[in-house]
Amino acid sequence: MKIVFLDALTLGEDVSFDALDALGECSYHPTTRSDETLVRIKDATVVITNKVLITAEMMDATPTLKLICIAATGMNNVDLDAAKQRGIEVKNVAGYSTDSVVQLTFSMLFYLINSSRYYDDFVRDKHWQMSELFTHVGRPFAELAGKTWGIIGMGTIGQKVAKIASAFGCEVIYYSTSGKNKDQKFHRVHLDHLLAESDILSIHAPLNDATQDLLHYENMKQLKDNATLLNLGRGGIINEADLARTIKEKPIYVGLDVVTKEPISVDNPLLEVQNERLYITPHIAWTSIEARQRLLAAIVDHIKTFKAALHSV
Repeated sequence: MKIVFLDALTLGEDVSFDALDALGECSYHPTTRSDETLVRIKDATVVITNKVLITAEMMDATPTLKLICIAATGMNNVDLDAAKQRGIEVKNVAGYSTDSVVQLTFSMLFYLINSSRYYDDFVRDKHWQMSELFTHVGRPFAELAGKTWGIIGMGTIGQKVAKIASAFGCEVIYYSTSGKNKDQKFHRVHLDHLLAESDILSIHAPLNDATQDLLHYENMKQLKDNATLLNLGRGGIINEADLARTIKEKPIYVGLDVVTKEPISVDNPLLEVQNERLYITPHIAWTSIEARQRLLAAIVDHIKTFKAALHSV
């Protein structure tokens, strides 16, 4: 059985593929451009992809293809209808990165609200060494206890963030992007209320018609001064040009792990914002070593199940 991993580098170079190698003839490509995909999946039974697109035309050109494993939760990079019509199984992996994403959510928050960059620079630039005081409170910070934490996207990740935020003494409110989530543990509110009342607002929602440009210039005006906005969901949920304008005009703190186009475009308006109140990381929230190991283990399990079903026929 031929197994092809089209963008293996997305799992990093510190994860062992031994378990995958034991399942068949494996070939690994660090990255794959769209014009390289067809050649690389030729004669493959199983294709593994994180972000590489698999189209109906590619499926037609690869009659050996029986299983597509998506090394992620989102499945928008595979033509699911075409796969179903051709009897090709498509398997994704859910839940593997919850702890990792939650951890980075709080890491981002503390970096911003504790003015970590400022205080590190204060020491590195030798200001503390020359000070007459044992401490420095040039950037006072506030405690989480008693603050309101708003969440957009109360799924598995959002619920865990809510649980930890509550442990810090926050009041948690949330907005349901689908309108169907009626979790009774926390108070559900309208989006305008969430924006106006939240001291911290974190996004853990998927990108779809209901969330595209959900936050824009007009409604971000409602954010409190000194509020912290964190996006650990998808980039298109916040209109980036509007966000750049808002940061320049309003004293808010923003942490982003996702942007609309990844890698970030050189002309992304956020790159023009020279302000330490904006903190951007390159889509790393899901990438703890444990999360990537769980992801690969789930892919291996999908292929094992597929092989077992073949042998039982």
